[in-house]
Amino acid sequence: MATEDQTELAHSIIEALLDHTRIVSDLIALMAQALGEDAQKALTQTPQWQSYLESRRRMEQTSEEVEKFVAMMKDREGV
Repeated sequence: MATEDQTELAHSIIEALLDHTRIVSDLIALMAQALGEDAQKALTQTPQWQSYLESRRRMEQTSEEVEKFVAMMKDREGV
């Protein structure tokens, strides 16, 4: 059974990873904008770009799931 400290540590680690992923994702989008219209259009039509967008959507959902998980763990521990 996880203790409150373990739950908080897990939450902190996951939040840091999610924050880093959001920052990298924003940087990728900014870099794509800086490419120019023709290069940007070519980039956004690739399977890799579509995978990037899907991954970004999953990360948004994952962030919500982490919050639910932390709430469940706190309820379980009676915090």
